[in-house]
Amino acid sequence: MRKFWFLISGLIGFLLSAATPAANEGRVKDVARWMGVRDNQVSGFGLVVGLNGTGDTTQNLLGPQALANLLERNGVTISPSALRPKNVAAVIVSATVPPFGRLGTRLDVAVSSIADAASLQGGILLQTPLKAADGRVYVVAQGPVSIGGFVAKGPAGGGSSLIQRNQTTVGRVPNGGMVEREVPFSLDGTRHLTLVLEQDDFTSAAHAAEAINKKVGEPVATAMDSRTISVRVPENQRMNLVAYIAHIESVAFAMDRTAKVVINEKTGTVVLGGDVRLSSVSIVHGNFNVMISTLFAVSQPAPFAQGATTVTPEEKVKAKEEKARSLQLKEGANVEEIIRGLNSIGASPRDVIAILQAIKAAGGLNAELEII
Repeated sequence: MRKFWFLISGLIGFLLSAATPAANEGRVKDVARWMGVRDNQVSGFGLVVGLNGTGDTTQNLLGPQALANLLERNGVTISPSALRPKNVAAVIVSATVPPFGRLGTRLDVAVSSIADAASLQGGILLQTPLKAADGRVYVVAQGPVSIGGFVAKGPAGGGSSLIQRNQTTVGRVPNGGMVEREVPFSLDGTRHLTLVLEQDDFTSAAHAAEAINKKVGEPVATAMDSRTISVRVPENQRMNLVAYIAHIESVAFAMDRTAKVVINEKTGTVVLGGDVRLSSVSIVHGNFNVMISTLFAVSQPAPFAQGATTVTPEEKVKAKEEKARSLQLKEGANVEEIIRGLNSIGASPRDVIAILQAIKAAGGLNAELEII
């Protein structure tokens, strides 16, 4: 009975390991995209009205000129210099049209002030056409602006105190955009599809093509380069192309990424990939602290003597060099050992960046070093 239980346990473990993909495996839909199936950006110039005196000031003529043009299109002719609309703000409106966005599809749009408006709180975006790079209008936007923040001033708005939460000159219009023109792209009659990997790697491209061919059952995928995979559509799948694409997107394959260390010097952030390894290397880390302080020497004349009390500053320089702390890592050390070792010698994020750059220069870091 016990032997039978061990056999059942072993079988369950085998099935679970077979059903769960390895840590270095990824699905096609998670690490690649289909060429041509992409978002499209649109933008336009618009006006936000209904502001409570927080619009563009009279020093900026952009808002009044745009408002005068709008009124003229509606049959009202007035000089821009005669307008003093503090409740109007000139804005740039932008949106992203998803792939296969059809007529009437609703989109969120972003609204950003381009003049000197103080806040877009409570404003309404007037109808604004949004154009793509080809100059055609694809989306029309309109609606109330939500900024997710506020600006509060002192009593009667004239106090010197000011409270602000979040950015008040940038907002969104939820579902404020509507697709008026479709982006011309269709899958009908397609005989070849192209997969583009998010990260270029020849090994991953070869593994992906091999896995797709194995899943489909015939050689339909060919790796063209380190990022591009050409996928042929069989004759019997051309009328069922969506299901064929979904079938390929579910394919899991072994991914092979380049060992990389990413450093952000502006924020002091260091990210090391799990496959980063070190060659044999020794690190010496020491601190040299210099402290400069100023003391004041007071001299007074003797009793009943002529003279005045004087104060003489005396600068005192003290230099202190801490004992150097050394760290030695064996060849093939992994990320955990690297981080633990650098922490043990009290290295700050800035120190870690300098140390990693020095290790890379010495040829001890078997990874690509990327500084952003």
